[in-house]
Amino acid sequence: MEINPAVTNGLGQLKWVSLKSATDKSSSANETKRSGASASQFAAMLQALSSNSSNGGDTSFLTSLPDASSVSSLLWQQIGTAESIDSVISGEITDTKPTSYDDLIQTASAKYGVPVDLIKAVIDTESSFNPNVVSSAGAKGLMQLMDGTARGLGVSDSFNPAQNIDGGVRYLSYQLKRFDGQEKMALAAYNAGPARVINLGVSNDQELLEKLKLLPKETQSYLTKIERARAEYAV
Repeated sequence: MEINPAVTNGLGQLKWVSLKSATDKSSSANETKRSGASASQFAAMLQALSSNSSNGGDTSFLTSLPDASSVSSLLWQQIGTAESIDSVISGEITDTKPTSYDDLIQTASAKYGVPVDLIKAVIDTESSFNPNVVSSAGAKGLMQLMDGTARGLGVSDSFNPAQNIDGGVRYLSYQLKRFDGQEKMALAAYNAGPARVINLGVSNDQELLEKLKLLPKETQSYLTKIERARAEYAV
């Protein structure tokens, strides 16, 4: 499955939008208001990206969105805490170790161009295929979606396997596009947040590995666990 180049270009434009600091010491009441606004802005961005894919890939609309840096931060925020490694997005569906959610995974793989074995490895590492799991940070379901991210992705019920897998794979595909198909970078961003990866100043997976110790130990472990799980699901 080929990735729509117009959408890819639109997402690539976000590289030049500053990420909002993850540290916010304002009151919880104000945080709640911002969270709702950010989710709405995030949804607006997703809709705009989809609409512009049919208009020659014009990405100028990004700068007109309200609080663009905040929206960018939400778009590339960490999905949730969990504890991911070599190949470019191919969208090619191959035989893999079966799971209870194969139909949903195959559908999302074909839709977003993310390899089946990679999706299975992420789900295994994130939730051990438990659709009802909730992390200490509040991430929910198979692919551990945070509430704000889930809303922006159109997921109304993170415990619904179909919605969770579609939203999680969609988000993972954004990370892969953002980092030009470099899987380790995308997966590190999925776990630790894209700002962590960007701040390393690396441009490919090999450079990331050379600076791996600068990432949180949880993220280092996450990459190892997904690599091991992926080997298990690729048969």
